[in-house]
Amino acid sequence: MNNTGLLRRQARERKEYLYRKSLEGKEKELYEKKRKIRQALEEGKPIPTEVRREEAQLRHEVELEDDNTAVPRTHIDDEYARAAEADPKILITTSRDPSSRLTQFTKELKLLFPNSQRVNRGGLVVSELVESCRSHEYTDLVIAHEHRGEPDGLVICHLPYGPTAYFGIYNAVLRHDIGDKSEVGTVSEAYPHLIFENFSSKLGSRVMNILKHLFPAPKQETKRVLTFANREDFVSFRHHTYEMPRGTKSVELKERGPRFEMKLYQIKLGTLDQAHAENEYMLRSYINSAKRAKLASTEAEGS
Repeated sequence: MNNTGLLRRQARERKEYLYRKSLEGKEKELYEKKRKIRQALEEGKPIPTEVRREEAQLRHEVELEDDNTAVPRTHIDDEYARAAEADPKILITTSRDPSSRLTQFTKELKLLFPNSQRVNRGGLVVSELVESCRSHEYTDLVIAHEHRGEPDGLVICHLPYGPTAYFGIYNAVLRHDIGDKSEVGTVSEAYPHLIFENFSSKLGSRVMNILKHLFPAPKQETKRVLTFANREDFVSFRHHTYEMPRGTKSVELKERGPRFEMKLYQIKLGTLDQAHAENEYMLRSYINSAKRAKLASTEAEGS
């Protein structure tokens, strides 16, 4: 396919995605009406007055629905609709003029993500990066940022439609900071198992969905584990391998690095190059913490 045909296809797919997204409000309203009909029929109560005019049509639609069609699809379904078709393919880069420490950080990120490639940013602007990723069929773009030589930000942009998640990075400890090569060893290329702890809220489920789709499905016998543990909206990342020399009663855990903390501060419903994309979530420090959306539900945090 030539470049012109590729651009036309991408434009068409984007328009189709935006059109489906614009229908969500109408589908949600229709779903709510059918839910009231279904509830009234199950409980043997009169049909609510606000849906009586459409009762016959709605009742017919309810009877034809099954578990898959009863719940309306959302833009989130479209974003990761192709995730099961192929393994993720990730491009990793940095902000402009990276320090040696940030460059090393991205090298270690490449070791974490299977099927990833690291490139030097050079003079590329964001729109060129995103377009290059689309044309080479990357599923995600990851950009690391820094402040005074310390990694302080991570942007994860899912392609081709989004979302784009922005994380702050804190307390980054690279592999050589943990210990020498004899201590941390080499990094296995096996697809890792993932552990997500305390992502019980709707926002937490959304973040978990963004992160887990960066990794392909592992084999059962894999002994490599990546952990994302949420504590008060700070997500601790750890990378371990384990051995069981004497069976399941003895487990030897070794940290492979790197390790860092992440804090979500924005999710955009679009790609990184779309300046006017809608914000799905934004951390606002002046909002009362009791009212702020959290990655874990109140019940889970209290347990």
